[in-house]
Parts: sequence; structure tokens; C-alpha cells
Amino acid sequence: MKYDCIVVGGGHAGCEASLATSRMGLNTLLITGNINNIADMPCNPSIGGSAKGIVVREIDALGGEMGKNADKTQIQIKMLNHKKGPAVQALRAQADNIVYPKQMQETLKQQKNLTLQEAMVEDLLVDNHVVQGVVLENGTKIYGTSVILTTGTYLKADILVGDTRHREGPHGEKPSQHLSDCLKRLGFQIIRLKTGTPQRIDKNSIHYEKTKREDGDMIPHTFSFDNTPSYDVNNQIPCYLTYTTETTHKIIRDNLSKSSMYGGLDDIKGIGPRYCPSIEDKIVRFADKERHQLFLEPTSLQSNEIYVQGFSTSMPHDIQEKMVHSIPGLEDAKILKYAYAIEYDSIYPTQIKQTLETKLVENLYTAGQINGTSGYEEAACQGLIAGINAALKIKGKEPLILKRSDAYIGVLIDDLVTKGVRDPYRLLTSRAEYRLLLRHDNADLRLREYGYQVGLISEEQHQHLVTKREKIKEVLNLLKNNKITPTKDVNEYLKQISSAQLKDGITLYDLLKRPEINMSHIMHFLSLPYDKSILEQAEIHIKYEGYIKKAEKEAEKMERLEEKKIPDNIDYNQIKNIASEARQKLQEVRPTSIGQALRISGVNPADISILMVYLKKGEKK
Repeated sequence: MKYDCIVVGGGHAGCEASLATSRMGLNTLLITGNINNIADMPCNPSIGGSAKGIVVREIDALGGEMGKNADKTQIQIKMLNHKKGPAVQALRAQADNIVYPKQMQETLKQQKNLTLQEAMVEDLLVDNHVVQGVVLENGTKIYGTSVILTTGTYLKADILVGDTRHREGPHGEKPSQHLSDCLKRLGFQIIRLKTGTPQRIDKNSIHYEKTKREDGDMIPHTFSFDNTPSYDVNNQIPCYLTYTTETTHKIIRDNLSKSSMYGGLDDIKGIGPRYCPSIEDKIVRFADKERHQLFLEPTSLQSNEIYVQGFSTSMPHDIQEKMVHSIPGLEDAKILKYAYAIEYDSIYPTQIKQTLETKLVENLYTAGQINGTSGYEEAACQGLIAGINAALKIKGKEPLILKRSDAYIGVLIDDLVTKGVRDPYRLLTSRAEYRLLLRHDNADLRLREYGYQVGLISEEQHQHLVTKREKIKEVLNLLKNNKITPTKDVNEYLKQISSAQLKDGITLYDLLKRPEINMSHIMHFLSLPYDKSILEQAEIHIKYEGYIKKAEKEAEKMERLEEKKIPDNIDYNQIKNIASEARQKLQEVRPTSIGQALRISGVNPADISILMVYLKKGEKK
């Protein structure tokens, strides 16, 4: 039997990829080493976070599953940066890491057009640079029109603790031994990366009175635009905050040579994550810091495990015992699972297109940590885009390529394919130049239309979007067309809420621009029987109108440069006077537009000018 699409790997990228292709009508096979490990959460027990929470909303807006599954399985949820502007707000939930995978597995098992198979893929079938299928460890060949690799950290994975190295996956599973060699034979540049995870502590062995309790929000939230909150805000499981001490730091400094990364092993090639470093890295890089935050996070309602967020290490077990017991509240802590680092193979991501199809092998897509990213959310969004584009290509339709001004997903993919990676890539709000446009609250308004066009958003969901847009316009028009005058009652009310009194009439639209005025104050003057989400959009639009228009103009400028396409067959060696570094980078990345070329590190404005002159000459011929 030949499948339309074969997805290799059942992590967060593999789940989204296989659900997207099967929901778009493709006969899909998901192959994974262990079906029980589908949607596993081997590291932190959370979904979302700064920037990442916005990505989960974007996945949901496009028709993905992560947000819906997180809503079903969260045990605590809160809005980060709620006191700051809307551009940096994002949801983060503690997810039950036993229930989350089970729920996702059930979703996959019930999905039409999707078959699950437990096996290890060790080779690819490729003919004339076009993928034909996969070869299993036992030699079985399975044919497919497209293949999506979502192998996570399982390509030649090594677990590192102290001076020991074991070839195995996060739970001791057998890793893929030969698939990265196959990719190398096909011409791919393979790089070695590293990440890590902290200890799991028995919750009954913690002295909570020495820590600070951190509760979920009392305002209910959901990741999915299709869900309404169904949990009790008063019945969320708390986290706890504690800190490292000078004793902790001394133990680490005295034993640095025993850490895998600092002398315990001399053959480590993998580079660790810059923005989620091990505790050893923190102590070395920030030697002047007296202490570092640690969050004690519950992993599941069905276990006693507490995850020590921020305490990733590759120290030997005996040193980890001393480190843990030096932390306030953990003096008598029982370690259920020790921390470790994991080193694995990835491909250098400039070898993939913006569709996530590889440049070297047609119909072969890659998504997730194989592309050099870190994090469940970064993996899931890539899986979704790879799945969508694999299906669109098979159907003979134009691909879905999200711009940097469309979504954080667009920022992530553009960064990968244009800039490459040195260490595991993590999304941050600072990476998005149009972050005021890419907010948590408007992901559906930005992206749900795309999801509808590709077939992952239903008619009912789309109609809800259309109605929402209409209602936002209605509210804006009502506020523009309703005016208040400086009557005694009006000024008395404004005085009560510490707002300047009126001398002339003012529209409610302009009144809402005042920093101290919010929508609840406006409703003192005008009844607005609309949902909270509608009123929220109207308020953000009015308060940030100037900044939003400025960002939109900047995005339009960049879009004009994106429209200046560069031919696929361009020979950069034929362009005189371009700097040698720029020539090498342009050949490597092969940008599709002038806009993308501008973002390549090592390509300067002077090189771009020469390139544009060359392209204009070509047009005149």
C-alpha cells in the first residue's frame, strides 16, 4: 500500500503534522518508536509561556490541536505579563503530563485517514532527488508520496550524566541509529545539538513553608478560540518559588569538572540552548548573581512528581543530591528522577524552504527539533505547517507561507531558513519586529482565514470569525458616533475615576484613548451588550491605534520587498562586486525574495543594491 503522507515521529510536531494531513484528506501513516510515547512531555510539564503561548493560539487559529488538548488537561493556567501591554502577554499552563499524551493519543486513534504504526525508521527511499518512502529497521519498505520527519531528539541520541554517555532516548528508549547517516549521504549538513532537563522531586518531601506559593489566575482562560473555560479557578494546583543559594553555587563551582559539559566528557560536540541554560552555565556565565529562581511545578494529578524548573544539569547523581538539598525547601527532598543532558543530531535549517520542504529532496519535509528548535510549541507549529504544505502540494495548490507580520510561526520559520541556528532555537517576543500586530488576543483574526482556506477550519468556525469581525466594527462605530458633553453628571463621574473633566464634547472613541479610561468606564455612558473578546479587541484597537498603524506601515514596506522575487536558478557567481561572504551566504540560503535576502546575516545593504541592479538588468533582457 502507498500512503499520501508518512510522518516519522510521534512527538508534538508529528501529532500536528499527521492530524493536518489526514484532516485535509490525505491517507496518512504515523510511524513512531513507541505509541505510548506519542505527545510525550519529557521535559517541562507546561504548554505556552512568553511568545510560546501566542504560538499555541496561532496553532489553534489555523486548525491545530495543541491548544484544545492543553485546555482539556491543564491543572493551572495564568496570563504572563498581564500588567504590561498586549504585545507581550501570553498564556502559560501547567499541563498534566500523564493525561496530555493520553488525550492526544485518543485524538489520533479516532482520526479518519490516519494509521498509527509502531516501528523505527532507519532509511529513506529516494529516487532522482524525490522521496519515495521509508525503510524500517527490519528492512520493510513503506511507500509514500511525501514524508515528514519529526524525529525530535532521537537521532543518535546520547544521555549525558557526569562522565557517562548512553545511547538512548529521554526515557531510555532505543534511538534512531542510522537515519541521520542517511540524511548525510543525501547531502544534508548534520549538526549536533544538546538540551537537558532537571530533577523530579517527591512532592511529599518538600518543606513548602520555605517557598513562595504561586497560584493560577482567578480569571478563567483558554488556549483554544473554540473552547469556553470549564475549570474551577479556585481548584488549580499551585506552583512554588524558591532560589539557589551561595552553598548551591559553591557545590557547582567545586564540581564543575564532573559535569558532562565542563570536563566530565571530552567528546561533546552539541551546543546547548542559550535561553534555557543548565544551572552550571548560569553559575559560570552570571558569576556575579547571588541567586537564581527555581519553580517547583506539579507534573500530574496522578503522580507525586515535582519538576524543578531552572535546575537543568548534567552533574553526577551524588553531586545532584548535594545541589538539591542546598535549596530552601528541598533540604530533605527525595529525588525521583535525576537530571541529565541529551545530545542529538539535527539538520542545519538553511537546507529547508519556507514551506518546510527540504531543498535537497523533493516532497521530504522536516519539522521540530530536527530543524534545530527547542520546545513543544515550536515543534508543534512546524509540524502543522509541514503537514499543511505537504497536503497542499499533493493537491496541486499554492503553499501556505506565513510572513513575519502574519504570525510568530512566520518569524520562527523565517529565522530558521534564513539565519540558521548555532544552538537550539527558542521563540522570544524580542525576535518579532511586528509583535504589536502578533498578539495573543488576535490570533484568530490574523490566521483563522488561512485555516479555513486550507480546510482545517469548519464553516461554523469560519462564520463565528466573520461575525466577530462584524461585531468589532459595530462597537467601533458606536463609540465614534456617541458623544458625551460636559454636563455636571459626566464631569462628576470623570472626577471620581481620576480623569480630566470635560470642557467640550468628546466621542466615546476619543475618551477611551485616555490611559486611565477602560471599557468598563465607557459602559457607564453607553450599554454595550457584546462578548468580552469583542470589547477587548475594540479597546486595544483604539488605545494602540497609532502604534498599530505605524507597525502596519513598516510591515507593508517589508512586504513590498518580499514581492521582489529572486529566480530559483540565479547564479550568484555571475554577479560582480558582491562581497565574498554575501555570495557564500546567498548561495547557501538561496532566498526567494529581496526581503528575505536582507535578513541574511553577512549580506549588507550594498550587496542588496548590487543584486537588485543585476535582477533589473535580467528583466530587461
